[in-house]
Amino acid sequence: MFDLARLSDPRFLVGTPTVSYRDPAALLVDGEIRLWFTENHALPGGGMRSHLAEIRSRDLVTWTTPRPLTPPGDPRNWSSPGNVVRDGDDWVMCLQTYPTPPSGYIGDDTCRLYTMRSRDLETWSEPELLRVKGDGVDEKGMGRMIDPYLLRDKDDPTLWWCFYKQNGVSISRSRDLCHWEYVGRTDCGENVSALVQDGEYLLMHSPGADGMGLLASPDLCHFRELAPERILLGYPAWPWARRRLTAGTILDARTEPGLGVYLLFYHGSAELPGCHEHVSASTLGLAWSHDLRQWTWPGRA
Repeated sequence: MFDLARLSDPRFLVGTPTVSYRDPAALLVDGEIRLWFTENHALPGGGMRSHLAEIRSRDLVTWTTPRPLTPPGDPRNWSSPGNVVRDGDDWVMCLQTYPTPPSGYIGDDTCRLYTMRSRDLETWSEPELLRVKGDGVDEKGMGRMIDPYLLRDKDDPTLWWCFYKQNGVSISRSRDLCHWEYVGRTDCGENVSALVQDGEYLLMHSPGADGMGLLASPDLCHFRELAPERILLGYPAWPWARRRLTAGTILDARTEPGLGVYLLFYHGSAELPGCHEHVSASTLGLAWSHDLRQWTWPGRA
């Protein structure tokens, strides 16, 4: 059973100098929180290998051992699960590849978006390329793109939106999650997550600087800053997040007994000499809010 008063530490999956946990995506179903994330392993000679992994909890205190969803060691570096949505009888997860040069840490121009499907959240299909630029654009012409996120339209339940990092945040739409049309873009950071509140779209994003920001839009054409200051939580006082606090994603748990709040999952990276941010003991953390403006977390005075 969920009880936020039982939590004493904002960290719940702690990274090490060789294994980092990043880019969380969350789903609350049947009284259980499922969390998917990037698991990065530093290679001895430099560089990294990434795969998707999952943990679960029914109380936010005890979590299962990370379970790989994509093959560990795959050079495509499957990573950054945006979210999981319901489409008929299927669950659909969006994710990305992040291939890097030898001994490198930054994904190259072949980074692309994909989806996987599942009937039971246990067994997933092979990833399928997400052609967010339209069927007429071949894979090579799509350009580098990362950090996908899917959202059903607030007024039309047959319409889907996909947000992804390319030229700020780019936006595409679809009626079936298979055939897409590019719509436009706006200035924005990375790791966008989205929800609907009070008849508007809210986009949480991570700008180049530390912390997260919130954009609001009535129509996904016109945007305004909703939070006048970045959401920094305990940064920079937390040593485990002093290098960067980023990649926040919001889970609406306002109707769940024992919660009644918006949950915010994110990762923080430590300052480890000689380590790239992607393999600097990145750790997953938790905070919550009633209004998406004021935030608290376990152990906050």
